[in-house]
Amino acid sequence: MADLDLVVRGPRIGVDVGTVRVGLAASDPDGLIATPVATLPRGGGDLETIVGEVRERGARTVYVGLPRHLSGAEGASAGGARAYAVTLAQRVAPVQVRLVDERMSTVSAHRALRASGRPGRKHRSVVDQAAAVVILQDALDAERATGRHPGELVGADPLEGAHGGHADRPDDSGVTDW
Repeated sequence: MADLDLVVRGPRIGVDVGTVRVGLAASDPDGLIATPVATLPRGGGDLETIVGEVRERGARTVYVGLPRHLSGAEGASAGGARAYAVTLAQRVAPVQVRLVDERMSTVSAHRALRASGRPGRKHRSVVDQAAAVVILQDALDAERATGRHPGELVGADPLEGAHGGHADRPDDSGVTDW
């Protein structure tokens, strides 16, 4: 059986899941640099667009940002990102989907947009794709440093949660999905 954590050559996709918009980024085949692709309205064909990008680019891995509190705890937004990642994994299988910590991605995205001279009032239209770039670039940097995919592999089986366990059983944190 192949080691799913080992990195293989091919483009990667980064996704920043928001309640209103979804940011999308992609890498080159060598996984050196992340570039912005689009900001998509949530629920308006966003999943179909991402699936199309994965297929068209021949992506090997999709990294979905997992928003955690600064303490590391997960809130409602993390639950939404986990559910989105499971749905996405079902649609792009056998391409692997991984959840990666995105605690500071939006802050970093706003900082980068300000540094580029973009006025703050114009950030809203691109901050989600800029955050997707941050998420993906952090994952690419971790890949280069370790030779392994960072993050948590998301199961595509509808009976499995993002932890790879069944949704009706508690996960390792003691929190149940029911």
